[in-house]
Amino acid sequence: MAIERVSVTDKAKEVIDKIRAEHGELIFHQSGGCCDGSAPMCFEKGDFMLGSRDLLIGEIHGCNFYMAEDQFEYAKHTHLTIDITQGRGSSFSLEIPMGLRFIAISRLFTDEEEKNLESIEGYFG
Repeated sequence: MAIERVSVTDKAKEVIDKIRAEHGELIFHQSGGCCDGSAPMCFEKGDFMLGSRDLLIGEIHGCNFYMAEDQFEYAKHTHLTIDITQGRGSSFSLEIPMGLRFIAISRLFTDEEEKNLESIEGYFG
């Protein structure tokens, strides 16, 4: 069984459901230092311009999760858990008007997990 690179908490799923009800299909992009530091950002599908160097590293609660290739080089040995917390970030992410922000909690993969990681895909469309 392949090990996921990214997962999501139940609290964050509830917020994703609220955003999805208002905005439709969503994607996430782990920012690499713009605006809110290195925060997971939520966008309507099609509102964020993915580039040829963005990688699809997984899916959370029905939303594709992308990361820039150069940032992935630093994070490829870590699992990300996407959660939600009180407080306004300074990004364009869709949860910001709710007084919330998504956060990424990371941990290193075990040696056993490293052997069974899900493959990643580049963005080709």
